[in-house]
Amino acid sequence: MNSNDPNYSPLRDVAQNPEATARYLADVQRVLLDIGKNLETLALETRVHLRGTNVEGDRWYHARLRAMPVEKALGNVLKNLNNLTEGLEKSAYKRRAHDESVVNTAKDRKEKEIERQRKKNPPTLQAAPTPPQQGAQNQNSGYGGPTSIYDLGKRESA
Repeated sequence: MNSNDPNYSPLRDVAQNPEATARYLADVQRVLLDIGKNLETLALETRVHLRGTNVEGDRWYHARLRAMPVEKALGNVLKNLNNLTEGLEKSAYKRRAHDESVVNTAKDRKEKEIERQRKKNPPTLQAAPTPPQQGAQNQNSGYGGPTSIYDLGKRESA
């Protein structure tokens, strides 16, 4: 695509590359965090000014009560800004995870297909002759382990 194309979007290239997406989202997050610092300063200065504004006949808490809606609104803006920056970070991780999942999906499908084929057509094994076992009691006993504590040394592993 070129910039003369009416459908060209520079973010299309960014969206197609997880590293470019992460860089772009990090830049946006950086800008938003800078704005957040300014908004925090504004909220503190507004609080000091509004709580210091008294009208004749006020009690000590009236200025504070009048300032609370403004402080709450600025606080909500800051909270939403923090949620936005966290969401940007999370989406960068999700974008990278998506590409890894796409890469692994083909491999997983291939492995599952091999497993399905193996289950459908199990390999036929040639039965190897078994060596004669000592003692008739081990031939068909239910558990096949030692029968007493003194037989532990003669135990055969599976």
